[in-house]
Amino acid sequence: MKKIILLFTLFSCFQLFSQNEKTTLKIYLDCESCDITYIKQNLSYVDYVRDQKYADVHLLFRTQRNGSGGTFYEIEFIGQNNYKNDNYKLSFSTKTDTTENEVREMIMKYIKLGLVRYWVKNGDDDKISVQVKKERTKEVKENDPWNKWVFELGIRGYFYGQETSKDRNLNFSITAKQVTEKNKFYLRASLNDSKSVFTYDGTDIISNQKSTNVYLYDVVSINKHWSIGGFSNMGKSTYSNKSFYASLKPAIEYNFFSYEESSKKQLTLSYKVGGVYNKYFETTIFNKENEFLWEHELNLGGSVVQKWGNFTSQVSYESFLHDTSLHAFSFYVGANFRIFKGFSFNVNGNYSITNNQINLAAGDLSLEELLLRQQQVKSGYNYFFNIGLSYSFGSMFNTIVNPRFNF
Repeated sequence: MKKIILLFTLFSCFQLFSQNEKTTLKIYLDCESCDITYIKQNLSYVDYVRDQKYADVHLLFRTQRNGSGGTFYEIEFIGQNNYKNDNYKLSFSTKTDTTENEVREMIMKYIKLGLVRYWVKNGDDDKISVQVKKERTKEVKENDPWNKWVFELGIRGYFYGQETSKDRNLNFSITAKQVTEKNKFYLRASLNDSKSVFTYDGTDIISNQKSTNVYLYDVVSINKHWSIGGFSNMGKSTYSNKSFYASLKPAIEYNFFSYEESSKKQLTLSYKVGGVYNKYFETTIFNKENEFLWEHELNLGGSVVQKWGNFTSQVSYESFLHDTSLHAFSFYVGANFRIFKGFSFNVNGNYSITNNQINLAAGDLSLEELLLRQQQVKSGYNYFFNIGLSYSFGSMFNTIVNPRFNF
């Protein structure tokens, strides 16, 4: 009997010790744009789990493009297990000239800041040091000599060659934009010149494509759900058989959610209507050398970013007003779902019905023009689609980083 009592006492002490034993904070990093290796190498006193179910804290990152050309980051800290009621968010922004190293340092800074309350609750306060900046004696008003205008110049070249073929593509662009809470203005001009040469049986087959484009829009915020704007586009394209084209379309948009929630969820319905003028290199299949037409466009699209994954979808319809049989219908979907432990499903695709190709040149294309895609050809539809499943299993923890032979 004494032995039984002794064993029971030892077992109870062991259970009590196990309950009081402090465990390391477990986190799940849900960030597609983060340098995970850098975070693992520089963030201590946490264990990284590969399944959100086993995390004490789920770090859900949401990103959006900001007015300067940088990125707006929102980190949602979602407490689980013993931290179930500890949920909150932190946010920050980068600039267009912020380097990759500066971005990952900022991400690390805000991750540490957000984890402080969880470390304290876990009993790791002896491992935390706090440094507070001195309070400014006077509030310094931000001085922006550019008045929120951002400009960008771009020159890009692509060159590829082998014994029987060579490709060259040159692109020049200039962009100007100003983004405020009340207004969003965007202007982009671009020039693209590409050339491909194929050598067959001592003969060179040459494909040339040139295009220029100026795209402009101005959007005004009305309230948390409504916006209005104007969209303009002009240029030329050898591929599209347009020696000159121009369009002007006023537009209106309604967001079923508040625009302030756009990083988390949004569902928008927009409508555009306006005039389109085209002048063609060659007479079209409708026997037109130039024409002016009225066109309208309706778009319904939305996106959701949550713990279970993300989902984006858009449905578009456009047609010419003088003949609604000349229309196009497009549907896009992109999603990534975490179904259960280690199992994910992703899908991405677009399908379009194109019955509005009024710009197609009359006459038959040669085999060379068809194979080299020198001109747009008639097609009642186009699509792309990919689907995938992934399942991972094994150790719940993945703290170790080994960068050897990483190319």
